[in-house]
Amino acid sequence: MKLRKLLSAAIGTMLCMAMVAGCGQSAPAATQAATQAATPAASDKLIKVGIINNDPNESGYRTANDKDLQKTFCEANGFDASFAYSLKNDEQITAAQKFIQDEVDYLLLSAADTAGWDTVLKDAQTAGVKVILFDRTIDADESLYEASIVSDMAKEGQTAVDWLVGQNLDKYEVIHLQGVMGSAAQKGRSGALDTTAKEKGWTIVTQQTAEWNAEKAQQIVQSAIDSGKSFNVIYAENDDMAKGAVAALDKANISHGVGKDVIVMGFDCNKWALEELLAQNWNYDGQCNPFQSSYIKEIIDTLESGGTISQKTIIMDEKGFDASTITQEDVDNYGI
Repeated sequence: MKLRKLLSAAIGTMLCMAMVAGCGQSAPAATQAATQAATPAASDKLIKVGIINNDPNESGYRTANDKDLQKTFCEANGFDASFAYSLKNDEQITAAQKFIQDEVDYLLLSAADTAGWDTVLKDAQTAGVKVILFDRTIDADESLYEASIVSDMAKEGQTAVDWLVGQNLDKYEVIHLQGVMGSAAQKGRSGALDTTAKEKGWTIVTQQTAEWNAEKAQQIVQSAIDSGKSFNVIYAENDDMAKGAVAALDKANISHGVGKDVIVMGFDCNKWALEELLAQNWNYDGQCNPFQSSYIKEIIDTLESGGTISQKTIIMDEKGFDASTITQEDVDNYGI
């Protein structure tokens, strides 16, 4: 086990992220430009882990994902974990370089963008730091990381678009609310819609990133309404953006949901979103499973015991929910 070094003082106010250590703490917002020193480990046998994630306040999905990681990678479970948060790839790369300098044993990464990781991952490999991807894929050779525990974002998007095709609408006029551009989730969910819309001649009324944010989504939809554009589908790449879109529809007294003027689609399966489906105010929600920490811990346990990883990529099991068939049991079992 490498000797522990204290994390250095703040990386700088230009880095909109924070690093924390410990177990069960609430995660700070990514916009706080502070870096906290990790609490000294109670034992030099603790496995030192650096975890790079998106802002926990990004969405309900991300909050659940972060809490899951905080719960698992704690001192009681044998880990000395530090966390870094940012929605920007360059800031995440800086955090990764810092973790490598601090001699973590494992670097866990949910990348903001799929590109740009080769150099830092090669540096990690040279330093003997094992890299495990979670939540999102990256464009890098598989030899640069131990394993990848991810959602199939392209499949999520295709499942949603296939459902939309099955609605057999007389016309398809879609407002497309995209997530953070370049992220695996955005690429997968956008790609499926882009391809099908082109093939079938659908009209994409507006296609714009709201960066997973409800308020930005509301502004985009409000702008489309104010301009007099005709639309009958909201395809939002996460629940928060769908929520913002619905707020704009409600303000304009435009009906939405089952049998109404506008179909509303979201992703992530927040419990409150599934309840909107159950009430038939929304039409579709695609699952994105945030609970990946147990899979990651199992991989680390295997590597620590000298074993080998038999499966390089683990795809989370996910489904889509239709307002016409969803049950309270689905809400209770799958809502996050």
